[in-house]
Amino acid sequence: MASFLPQFQSIKASFDRVIIAVEDVSDLWPIVKKGFEERLPFKKAFLNNKTRNPVLVDELPAEFILTTDARLRSRFPQEQLLFWFREPYATIVLVTCEDLDEFKNILKPRLKLIVQNDEREWFIVFLSKAPAHNDQATKMEKKVFVRLEVDFNTKKRERCCKLDMHGDNAGFWDDLENKLMECIRNTLDRRIQFYEEEIRKLSELRFMPVWNFCNFFILKESLAFMFEIAHLHEDALREYDELELCYSETANVGAKQKDFGGLEQGDEQAMLLNPGKKGLTQIIKDDSFREYEFRQYLFACQARLLFKLNRPFEVASRGYSFVISFSKALALHESIMPFCMREVWVISACLALIDATSLHYKDGFASLNVEREYYRVQGELYTLCRTKFMRLGYLIGYGSNMNRSPTNSASLSMLPWPKPAVWPSLPPNASSEVLVKEKIILQESSKPKHFGIQRKPLPLEPSVLLREANRRRASLSAGNLMEMFDGQANGTEGSLPASQLPKSNTASMARTLSSSRFEGSIDQPMRLAEIYVAAEHALRDTISDQNLWDSLSTVEAFEKKYLDLTKGAANNYHRSWWKRHGVVLEGELAAVYHKHEEFDVAASLYEKVCALYASEGWENLLAEILPNLAECQKILNDQAGYLSSCVRLLSLDKGLFSTKERQAIQSEVVRVANSEMENPVPLDVSSLITFSSNQGPPLELCDGDPGALSVTLCSEFPEDITLESLNLTLTSTDSIDEGAKGIKSSGSVVLRPGKSKITLSLPPQKPGSYVLGVLTGQIGRLRFRSHSFSKGGPDDSDDFMSYEKPMRPILKVALPRSLVDLAVAVSSALLINESQWVGIIVTPIDYSLKGAVLHIDPGPGLIIEETHDIEIEKYEDGSSNGVGIGYLPSDPPPDSPKERLSLEDGKTKLPDWADRTTSVLWVALRAVSDELPKGAPAGTFVSQRLSVVDGLRTIALTLDFGVSHTQTFDKTIAVHFTNPFLVSTRLADKCGDGTLMLQVMLQSQVKASLAIYDAWLELQEGFAHAGKPDGRPISRFFPLVVSFNSKAGLIFSVKPSDPNTTDQPKELLSESILNIRYTISGSRNHGAHTPISKELTEPGHDDTAKYLTFRSILTLQRPILDPCFAVGFLPLPSTGLRVGQLVTMQWRVERLKDSEKNAATDNLDEVLYEVTINSGNWMIAGRKRGYASLPTKRGSRIVISILCFPLVAGYVRPPQLILPDVNEAHISCNPPGPHLVCVLPPALSSSYCVPAS
Repeated sequence: MASFLPQFQSIKASFDRVIIAVEDVSDLWPIVKKGFEERLPFKKAFLNNKTRNPVLVDELPAEFILTTDARLRSRFPQEQLLFWFREPYATIVLVTCEDLDEFKNILKPRLKLIVQNDEREWFIVFLSKAPAHNDQATKMEKKVFVRLEVDFNTKKRERCCKLDMHGDNAGFWDDLENKLMECIRNTLDRRIQFYEEEIRKLSELRFMPVWNFCNFFILKESLAFMFEIAHLHEDALREYDELELCYSETANVGAKQKDFGGLEQGDEQAMLLNPGKKGLTQIIKDDSFREYEFRQYLFACQARLLFKLNRPFEVASRGYSFVISFSKALALHESIMPFCMREVWVISACLALIDATSLHYKDGFASLNVEREYYRVQGELYTLCRTKFMRLGYLIGYGSNMNRSPTNSASLSMLPWPKPAVWPSLPPNASSEVLVKEKIILQESSKPKHFGIQRKPLPLEPSVLLREANRRRASLSAGNLMEMFDGQANGTEGSLPASQLPKSNTASMARTLSSSRFEGSIDQPMRLAEIYVAAEHALRDTISDQNLWDSLSTVEAFEKKYLDLTKGAANNYHRSWWKRHGVVLEGELAAVYHKHEEFDVAASLYEKVCALYASEGWENLLAEILPNLAECQKILNDQAGYLSSCVRLLSLDKGLFSTKERQAIQSEVVRVANSEMENPVPLDVSSLITFSSNQGPPLELCDGDPGALSVTLCSEFPEDITLESLNLTLTSTDSIDEGAKGIKSSGSVVLRPGKSKITLSLPPQKPGSYVLGVLTGQIGRLRFRSHSFSKGGPDDSDDFMSYEKPMRPILKVALPRSLVDLAVAVSSALLINESQWVGIIVTPIDYSLKGAVLHIDPGPGLIIEETHDIEIEKYEDGSSNGVGIGYLPSDPPPDSPKERLSLEDGKTKLPDWADRTTSVLWVALRAVSDELPKGAPAGTFVSQRLSVVDGLRTIALTLDFGVSHTQTFDKTIAVHFTNPFLVSTRLADKCGDGTLMLQVMLQSQVKASLAIYDAWLELQEGFAHAGKPDGRPISRFFPLVVSFNSKAGLIFSVKPSDPNTTDQPKELLSESILNIRYTISGSRNHGAHTPISKELTEPGHDDTAKYLTFRSILTLQRPILDPCFAVGFLPLPSTGLRVGQLVTMQWRVERLKDSEKNAATDNLDEVLYEVTINSGNWMIAGRKRGYASLPTKRGSRIVISILCFPLVAGYVRPPQLILPDVNEAHISCNPPGPHLVCVLPPALSSSYCVPAS
């Protein structure tokens, strides 16, 4: 079959559609040709694929060819079977006839002869020429067509259709297309079956000696080409895939592969997308395939089908895999191929795939995942092409123009050198080019980075090119170091000057290398410049693509092509899910822009690369990029960015830079910070300045207290640095809404490398728990900020920053609580109108009162005795501290500290010893009262004790304490003052001569011992002394001692005075006054005591000065011997009282003696009455107040009745009748006092009762 290859190739080039044969029996084709060809190509055709499943073909191209055409002439049987795919898929027989006899005798036999071939798919088209107005002709043609259908149609299939030249043929064309599709489908199925059978037979012989891959290839590709003609591209692609698999299994066996190929001019250009670049006769020779061309031919056919299937992303994916695998195959035959054939082919293949797939691909056509994968493969193709292109550039001396970055170093150092059989030699007449290269090499120098950072350049080669090139020269010994390193080579190549080599190595050693081209010749080793020139000339012979060679001809063209490839790779990576690769490649673009002084573009690209490396923690890579970024920012006057880069450089691992380099970076930071900047620059120094709390418990303060907070700062700067200001914020852990609180340093702070302790003044904070927040400050005009915590401690310490446990609080401010308490030392009453010591107990509650100031503001009726100092002493509670038996519970022990304090402007300062000790301050006060106490009236025993309100005095106390007196405690205390005695009177006896024995009862009201030394009574008008004229009591048992809560009595003899007597005092008193001269013996720790002025009385003074005088008013009334009225409560009804029932209350009023007619205030014949009730228990139905007629004669009686309504049940007090105009002393009541009556509950109501069953 190999002899049919030229014919097979020509057929493939000329046939690209389905052939439909036209058998023109009646010479009708010129008439119908236009109508038939207008239906092409067929739309929406259904064909069966290889698995007999129907497939929708959107457009099926076809061509109508007459059977008399030379392209359809008969062929040899073997040729016809081999190229069966180009045979007609259907045959249309065009006939017409107007006579039935003609049809029977002439047309029918001819048609039988035409359709007798069973392998041909055919049908008959009958053309009606009869005009519509000719009924005779029309009827005859109808009869002929009916006869035609009877003779050629079958039950299973209709093979006839009619085309009317003068009628409506809308249904004819659909019928024609259906019959054609049926014929094409049947023919395609039959031919697929034939090819499969033939291929199966050959496949069974695949591993046998008689196997011929050429025959298998022709059959397999014929089947694939037939599928492609029928637009069954999926099946065609499957055939090519199987063909490639079969080739990889069988074609490379033993001697069947005679020639790899690729040695002709132009073969270095990939033919991955051009299957017709080389004919099959060039690929297949003597039943053997040239792998170089054949594998590319198969991929080109696959790519063509994939593009027709609109799957460019799959072309790119398959193409990348094919380039990688085919590059490995080229490496196996590199020694027999032109110099750098492998690199050049990879570059051309990648560029061809990139251009073709980009042309066919449209965004949004595929799913998101497929689209991202497509752009990833595109980026891989660009990267592979870029790497190979850089290798070619390095071989011809462009290495000094390449960025020795980690990315380029990793790509090129792992890429092996070309491995030709013999390294290219220097062509003659190339000395001028060598001189140019040597000049470039000598001018190369390792430029230091910014800040004077020195770095060893990263390699761009897997091994020293000088050694590798000379080693591959057939006549050079590998041990001849002197010749190998002759000349001054680039330091990055590892070469040394000849003068630095030992003299013992200057002798050359010969080595014989057997090869087909060199036999023991001895050549001088090549210098590096000569290697570059030799490689360039060799590449010029290898590369036939002028565009590729132009990009390598000059440094500028090389850099332009390098930029295009790098940009393409970066852009495609950015559109894929490998965005990181795109950012890394942008760093290579930045290096080129940096070199050409396009600093703005370079800086923006460098920033993206640095952000990526920083997020991933690649500090070594950051150390390579950040100096370049800082240099660009400095040139662009980007102060903020420049400072940020400096800080990031300083924050890297210390081992990446020397101490001198780090100091230079810090000097730049300080210089820029103190330079003239338009606006202060903010900067994050979290990586350089960290902070943490000190070891130990957190600082505890009370609400409103300031304090001093100690913080440890850790500086990573290599030298001391001065901070003009330092602020630290505290963040509350209790409330999210609570904002951060800032504290500031009082002055500048000098940070030394390592840890430093600073103390900051802490203003009062709100209650809660606080942790360290953000550290801010200023260096010159640079505002810095740090939010990192120190991680220098061990893992189990609180200083170690862990995200799995909460940060340790540095400050705890307690909730508002009582820090101090002020109270009165004595609760018992003090003497009124006398100077008394008032004790104020100051009790600190777990808080220091050091430096506290107490403000004392006496209330109304209270005066401070400013002539006396305040006394302070330790307060001891005997119930809790076990004071000795000789002391009362509140007595201080004799060894307790005492001190006198001065009072200035109503305030005094507490001593230091009282900061955490409960103390008591004794303040001299005097309660002022101008009113004299009143004793009980004669004949009654009603208490006349002063009311609480009248005896109380208030003292407003304010205590300022805490640091800077930020704490204030206000309290108003009440002190009870009273008179020493409670006076009451009683008529002890009434003598017959009118003399009255008045008994005065004195009850002590203070918690002290009172001694009465004298007493006298000053009588009011209407009374006179019956005994001693000086008003002294009858009995004088003085001194009379009255203990606490005890009573004493004095008896005076008085009588009513005679109004007609002339022995009357000049000034008559309206009230009687009792005068008592006494002394008091008590302790200020318990209550009333001797007034302060009496304590200070000297012995030489008058004895009367030590006595106190008490005066009380006594109201005396003339005695009333007989009552005037009697009021009696009449008995209630026997039925009793019930709630809700009216009841009549009655009182009987009787006059006991005749009314005095000269009494001005008495109504002689009527009396005023009033009924008082408890409104919660009773309701009165009527008048509560009124006048009742009562005669003035003795024994007159009247009954007063009132209707009442009980409201509650139980024992309650009944209403009472009073006579408002009559003194109670003139009324005799029965019963004499209040009593109770019983009120029954209301009776049950029948409406709420349920009768018993």
